[in-house]
Amino acid sequence: MTNKELANLIFPNITKTVDDYEKMYPMRNLKDGAIVTRYAPSPTGFIHIGALLASFTGSTFARQTDGVFYLRIEDTDTKRTIDNGISEIINGLREFSVTFDEGPINENEEIGNYGPYVQSQRREIYQAFAKHLIEEGKAYPCFCSEEEISEIRKNQERNKGRIGYYGRYAKCRDLSNEERAKRIKNNEPFIIRLRSNGDYNRKIICHDEIRGDIAFPENDLDIVINKKDGLPTYHFAHLVDDHLMRTTHVIRADEWISSLPLHYQLFQMFGFDIPKYAHISPLAKIDEETGGVRKLSKRKDPECAMSYYHKLGIPYEAVRLYLATITSSGFEEWYLHNPDGKIEDYKFEFKKMSKSAGLFDLEKLNNISKNYISRLSASDLYDRVSMYLKQYDHDFYEIFVKDKEYSISILNIERCQKKPRKDIGAYSDVKKEMWYMYDELFTNLNYSFDKISDKEEIRNILNTYISKYYNESDDKDTWFNRIKDICAPCGCTPNVKEYKKNPDDFKGHVGDVSTIIRVALTGRTNTPDLFSITALLGEERVKERFNNALEYYKENR
Repeated sequence: MTNKELANLIFPNITKTVDDYEKMYPMRNLKDGAIVTRYAPSPTGFIHIGALLASFTGSTFARQTDGVFYLRIEDTDTKRTIDNGISEIINGLREFSVTFDEGPINENEEIGNYGPYVQSQRREIYQAFAKHLIEEGKAYPCFCSEEEISEIRKNQERNKGRIGYYGRYAKCRDLSNEERAKRIKNNEPFIIRLRSNGDYNRKIICHDEIRGDIAFPENDLDIVINKKDGLPTYHFAHLVDDHLMRTTHVIRADEWISSLPLHYQLFQMFGFDIPKYAHISPLAKIDEETGGVRKLSKRKDPECAMSYYHKLGIPYEAVRLYLATITSSGFEEWYLHNPDGKIEDYKFEFKKMSKSAGLFDLEKLNNISKNYISRLSASDLYDRVSMYLKQYDHDFYEIFVKDKEYSISILNIERCQKKPRKDIGAYSDVKKEMWYMYDELFTNLNYSFDKISDKEEIRNILNTYISKYYNESDDKDTWFNRIKDICAPCGCTPNVKEYKKNPDDFKGHVGDVSTIIRVALTGRTNTPDLFSITALLGEERVKERFNNALEYYKENR
């Protein structure tokens, strides 16, 4: 029996050839240097920060070269696939502004001329390519049971050999075609294996765009390319899809770098051009228990899930900016000098990507987010915070949106200036940083200020200010001068340096006086610009809050 006859026996309904598919999926008409790459997740229902990093990197390189970035769903592992998994991936990434030129747009629709983009819908294509390998004598049916494979592994472990199906352990490799046909006709279950032509004792040089040339032993494993259910394994599907979709660059996690010899071999066996590979280092963190560095864990680390950032209200732009600092060693410095620049304005290069695990730093992300939020207009921030609160804090949402202009005015304090306020790193911080501006929340306060502990002295300062010096119509300079003016009558000095020189001569300085006023108005010792807060509260509320503070200090002497 010839190889072609065997192939027809295994795949009697596959009539299209590799050449037919070559014509169906022609080379893309793109300019020189354009990158065609993809993000190829499994629809398992969990979008994590590593996935965002991979998709961000791929889309960035494609966009800056006027190339193509497509989404491919690798769902051949049917046991892990969940309902609506595709939509969850698309929607999850879209929320972080990761979009695709081609691929599925929901569970039932897709765009692009190189699909289907869902692997389970490409079964006949994979079988045509597997059939071709069988015809060429480069693949064969394997009838080994799970028990036989397990026994092979045990023998290899006993002999301290490499684990895998190869050489003398490949029991079905050299069966005759007649024997194969007989067993197929007897309905024995089988899979399709690659007939590797590699020699493990020979070295192959593989090139990685990030790491450079790497030497590996040639692949000699007769890996599974088609499973019993007729669907391909990752390795084989990756070959077929990346070739037919005309992928120029495969950007993926570095856990796949050891597969390079196999993937090189697969492309060479078909005579296909090998795409360029770039393996991204994983994200890591300092383990709280051991103090050592480990990979981010889906199980252990809440920051691994994209939902974590949604719930905190960290802007997606800030997350992208942070990922850009991980992607390129030069981005952080560039952004420092171009704070209004867009990620798209920076030229990313593979050679500037890290070869080691990027240390995930929440504090750094928070600082980037604070800087980003500080540059938003108050009205833009209001809209974003409103949407966040509506989903995650409905009670405060009702308070926040009751008077839109008032809330925008609060957000605008110390915003439009050379050094804007940077106390808000996430939308969830707004309540923590603004609650005192809303009467509904300004209750049951503990007016704590330790610098001047004498309650009568505090009452004296508050009484003096509110009865003799407070004037709603004052501008900022006049307002501050009035605070300095009350220092002397209250035993304080308007000169901080003088106080530091002779602290025993005074009860406090102008900073202490303003802090007492601040605590009375806000319940906090640290806030944005006190004059702006005072002006927004208005005379009636200022006096009411002073009276409440005076009453508190009277009752708690």
